[in-house]
Amino acid sequence: MIKKVKIAPSLLSANFANLEADIRKCEAGGSDMLHIDVMDGHFVPNITIGAPVVKAINKVTDQILDCHLMISEPERYIDDFADAGADMISVHCEAQKHLHRVLSQITARGVKAGVVLNPATPLEYAFEVAEYCDFVLMMSVNPGFGGQSFIPSLFRRCERLAKFLSTNGLDNVEIQVDGGVKFENAKQIVDAGANILVCGSGLFAGDVTENIGLLRKAAVEN
Repeated sequence: MIKKVKIAPSLLSANFANLEADIRKCEAGGSDMLHIDVMDGHFVPNITIGAPVVKAINKVTDQILDCHLMISEPERYIDDFADAGADMISVHCEAQKHLHRVLSQITARGVKAGVVLNPATPLEYAFEVAEYCDFVLMMSVNPGFGGQSFIPSLFRRCERLAKFLSTNGLDNVEIQVDGGVKFENAKQIVDAGANILVCGSGLFAGDVTENIGLLRKAAVEN
């Protein structure tokens, strides 16, 4: 099953003093969704934004809002982000004792649910809950900061995940990759089985409107 390649600009690399302007640029470039990194300074060593900012973003755009919760005890905040307008919510398996429960909590709110795996986390965590997910987010950097270098083991991990999904009748589950996604590796990431590319510094370092189209072209070129 060939899935549409989707480009998700990461607002972590946008201008926080003028988010709406950068959102308009993403829209003009044809972005498929906006990726919003939520960090709590506990699960990861950085603090970014919370549900009030997501709510504000939701008021100025019709883009799909993809909220990546890099936080401890995410189950405490699912309703907040759903109420704020999140269309997709992903949680880290490393931060969650009862993963099935929190994925079910997300789905019950009518929001697409995703599980996130750090670069060294065994894929079996995704295998066990894939049937309860709409997508799996594979980290290709250690979470917490933008602009990090891509970890090449992502390719084989992504291939294994894609094979598992295909052989178990789970082709509906999308694979998202976040961290170090650039023009030069986008095609290889897609060839490994991913179809949602999260990109921050690679898009916002320059003309983001133009760069979104260039990244999409790089991801699908023969």
